[in-house]
Amino acid sequence: MPTFYQIYYHVIFTTSRRCPVLLSAGRERLFKFIWGIIKNRDCHLYRINGMEDHIHIFTALHPKICLANLMRDIKAGSSKWIREENLFPDFEAWQDGYGAFTHSQADKDRLIEYVKNQQEHHARLSFEEEWRGLLAEAGIEINDRIPSG
Repeated sequence: MPTFYQIYYHVIFTTSRRCPVLLSAGRERLFKFIWGIIKNRDCHLYRINGMEDHIHIFTALHPKICLANLMRDIKAGSSKWIREENLFPDFEAWQDGYGAFTHSQADKDRLIEYVKNQQEHHARLSFEEEWRGLLAEAGIEINDRIPSG
């Protein structure tokens, strides 16, 4: 019998200390590099986008892939590549950890649009407000700890 699966994740991670170093001129190249990592792990990228200090990824994981390993590969691989390419001269590192939220098929189109429209979204909301909203939507107890690196 074949394996059937549907494993959607919305993942968010920030630069170290949330420094605004991911300049818009280089972000598209970074997103393509990360997409390559995701594709090479047999996962499907639905949408990637971000701001100067954080990235959103909406992806479907292959069942042979552990989210923690995928995130390790994305963060380590992209950190090395950013330095080699001198893409963002002030980039130091990614924060430790990340936010990862599972979703259903019913959420798919909404999440694609949410990630796609980050620039418009952040014209209205700060990262802190967004983060608190995502935690609340996921039913995660909110505390004063905002990811800072």
